[in-house]
Amino acid sequence: MLVLTIESSCDETAAAVVKDGRRVLSNIVSSQIDIHSRFGGVVPELASRCHVESITLVIDQALEKAGLTINDIEGIGMTRGPGLIGALLVGLSAGKAIALAKKLPFVGLHHMEGHILAALLEHEIVFPFLALAVSGGHTHLYRVDGIGQYRTLARTRDDAAGEAFDKVAKLLGLGYPGGARIDELSAGGNPEAINFPRPMLHKGLDFSFSGIKTAVRNFVVSQPVKNEQQLQDLAASFQTAVIDVLVAKTFRAAKEHQLERIVVCGGVACNRGLRHRMQATAEQSSCLVYFPSPALCADNAAMLGVAADHYLENGAIGDLGMNAVANWPLDQAGQ
Repeated sequence: MLVLTIESSCDETAAAVVKDGRRVLSNIVSSQIDIHSRFGGVVPELASRCHVESITLVIDQALEKAGLTINDIEGIGMTRGPGLIGALLVGLSAGKAIALAKKLPFVGLHHMEGHILAALLEHEIVFPFLALAVSGGHTHLYRVDGIGQYRTLARTRDDAAGEAFDKVAKLLGLGYPGGARIDELSAGGNPEAINFPRPMLHKGLDFSFSGIKTAVRNFVVSQPVKNEQQLQDLAASFQTAVIDVLVAKTFRAAKEHQLERIVVCGGVACNRGLRHRMQATAEQSSCLVYFPSPALCADNAAMLGVAADHYLENGAIGDLGMNAVANWPLDQAGQ
């Protein structure tokens, strides 16, 4: 099946064409970073307006790059939630309009389901596996028994890891989004220069990152950063504290639930420090760790192709009354 997928949950307008749920023919992303960076974060109203302006062009580019026309498409898949409700409605409405005009089946998809299954576009991964979904809005551990079969094992009790990265970057004057900048600075820093806390490191599987963020703020207030090396040391120490927690809890969950395969996904999965530590830890255990390529970790539409193809092929088709959902537990996302 040739499926057109559309993603507009936050500040990227994206469209892709995926064949048979595995082969990416095109994957177009229009970023709004330049627009939102001046405000230090995403402004929902601006995001929605930008989606309206970009959605048609992005879809046309996805079809053109795939060497197809809309008449070749056999189904539509678009993000239904979770996310910014106004932003979601743009992509959802566009997908439903195309489906109605061309009499195509369509399906509304969970944003994090797309992230989790993105690895299947590049790797053969046997179910079940453990998924660490780590982004600006999510830090969750899921047991994945199949497409549409998810069970939440742990979640963050406050800030998501990506949110902590962005807030610390803003505190340090690194701009938005700041996660990539912290990762870059960390390469030249001493990760043991500052002993930041590792909240809940030995307590259960749930996460907490607000304490690390507060510790960085308190440190900067008491000991202002005076030069580039101190900035690098601070970035490396902060990043290491976050990674220590993510890695320890992920492998603990894998052991407790007897899962030998781990997928790390979401925007923070682009972090080079996290990738290195996860892979190094996997080499010392019986687990295999899979990462999507960086382009498939950030928000994109190709990641929706796996689930879209599966649901459409199995007759799980949406209706025109389907609405966007701002908050949507993944456990309830199976069609």
